[in-house]
Amino acid sequence: MSFLEILNQYAYPGVRDQIEAATGSDVERALSREHPDVRDLAALLSPAAASYLEPLARKAHSLTVQRFGRNILLYAPLYLSNLCSNGCRYCGFSAENRLARRTLNPAEIQREARILYDQGFRHVLLLTGEAPESVDDAFIAAAVRQVKPLFSSIGIEVYPMEVAAYRQMVEAGVDALTLYQETYDRELYAELHPFGRKRDFDWRLAGPERGGAAGLRRIGIGSLLGLGDWRTEGFFTALHGLYLGKHFWRSQLTIGLPRIRPADGGFQPLHPVSDPQMVQLICALRLLLPDAGLVLSTRESAALRDNLIPLGITQMSAGSCTAPGGYGEAEEGGRQFAIDDERSPETVAATIRAQGYEAVWKDWDAAFLSRAF
Repeated sequence: MSFLEILNQYAYPGVRDQIEAATGSDVERALSREHPDVRDLAALLSPAAASYLEPLARKAHSLTVQRFGRNILLYAPLYLSNLCSNGCRYCGFSAENRLARRTLNPAEIQREARILYDQGFRHVLLLTGEAPESVDDAFIAAAVRQVKPLFSSIGIEVYPMEVAAYRQMVEAGVDALTLYQETYDRELYAELHPFGRKRDFDWRLAGPERGGAAGLRRIGIGSLLGLGDWRTEGFFTALHGLYLGKHFWRSQLTIGLPRIRPADGGFQPLHPVSDPQMVQLICALRLLLPDAGLVLSTRESAALRDNLIPLGITQMSAGSCTAPGGYGEAEEGGRQFAIDDERSPETVAATIRAQGYEAVWKDWDAAFLSRAF
């Protein structure tokens, strides 16, 4: 059974009502359980759980240290292109926005990659808009092969691909996939994606499964917070994570928790998410998915990122630029969105160490898969 078939068994409004109806007793029961289930998740995401943030945070912290130790993996995004044929209303790369469009050439890709390498990064995430007629599988695979000598782990956050194309990426050197559904509310998804290939909800939803079938070592999913109701989005994100963990257990699951940031087009969050609500969501996901990596980007403020370190976060970006060529050029035009935490990678690493955690620049190498071992 695919995740689409599972998702179709749930009504988005009905799940929201179930979450809203949870009581303090439901929350206490969920907190007392060693292995919470989906019903417990609804309670942990509920308005009633807002009064239990301290015990929720303590349990999330304990689980994270138990499963991951005191380690925060650092990575950086590298934007290859901002060409896009989609009309996503919330994205700076939307085809409707007038911004400087650019695709990096091999020399520019090498320059950007070298800058990140010299800063200490060994994990990199390659990103593009969705314009496969111009920036296609071959282009992305060539970029992967080009930067592979510099990085021990290469992820991609691009358009959804066929299984065969994901296998091509694996052969080129990709070991991680990030593919956010943005919102699990099918009706809202249609409103926010008026045209372009991304309008196909089902095709995007099945992307992580195709990545798992292709043998990718790490699969990342998530919702863009600020689009749909955050509690309901958190529920379906966790449900998706449970499915992937069961069916693609050889792949590590990661969940991203990005909130909408200012971008060209001026889109405003439909359902703003406060900092305490962000804390509640992170802790609830940690309790249901104790082995999942939880990712926090530079969309968030420095203060919030620092405070979230002990509560379940295992991966953080640092020193990010969200425009092609943004690391090597003083003027960062054509960006996807504005970041909030503008600290240097070394400053972020020092802050992590000051909290008693280890800033990890490298936790993986393809040599681990060598038959010689």
